[in-house]
Amino acid sequence: MDEGGGGGAGAGANAAVHHNARSAEDVFRDYRARRAGIVKALTTDVEKFYRQCDPEKENLCLYGLPNETWDVTLPAEEVPPELPEPALGINFARDGMIEKDWLSLVAVHSDAWLLSVAFYFGARFGFDKEARRRLFTMINGLPTVYEVVTGVAKKQSKVSNGSSKSNKSNPKPSKQSNSNSKPAKPAQTKDEEDSGQEGGEEEDQAYMCGACGESYANGEFWICCDVCEKWFHGKCVRITPAKAEHIKQYKCPGCSSKRSRE
Repeated sequence: MDEGGGGGAGAGANAAVHHNARSAEDVFRDYRARRAGIVKALTTDVEKFYRQCDPEKENLCLYGLPNETWDVTLPAEEVPPELPEPALGINFARDGMIEKDWLSLVAVHSDAWLLSVAFYFGARFGFDKEARRRLFTMINGLPTVYEVVTGVAKKQSKVSNGSSKSNKSNPKPSKQSNSNSKPAKPAQTKDEEDSGQEGGEEEDQAYMCGACGESYANGEFWICCDVCEKWFHGKCVRITPAKAEHIKQYKCPGCSSKRSRE
């Protein structure tokens, strides 16, 4: 039997952790997939998400699904629901707030929902103290949705790496990164370098994808937005190395959608 939830998403589409898969790692994989879907809604798919959150519609919720997609729909009709429910009525505040503030608010509520779903499974599957600790440690290793949406994750990573960099300013990162090299770190100010004296994380943690929030891994193709200067996995923004060769100035989906609504 599958666990389900999420109104119009349907129990089948929102199927999650199976009863015969009760480890903390299984619940974390479900958490990570749901989180990836929500991050897509608030970053690379933000224009589509914005349109779907029509204030004229009824109370809507944002669901992250176990297949790394997202859905904006009505809450579950059954009471109590099979899973904890996301924040209700996110569409009503859309036109009454600055867009970035509204997206940040949705991100905060989404983080709370993701944790509640993960620990709901933990309680239902009878996790002991060690399993709960392991689950939280894995979750805590990823940036929150809020950190990804607001760019805080990237800033924190840059500060934590300050101690491993020289005082010399590096050039602005190139527009794209091929599969055999990692993104070049942008120039840091002296304040950023000084503030990073306590940091000691490895250099490969210097960048997190602006879409999924995952860290750089050796051999991956990345591309940098020339507007916001955030880095993205090519696969997250559907850009291949061959396609990137013909792009003179790359704008990520978030920056492109902002321009279209201005």
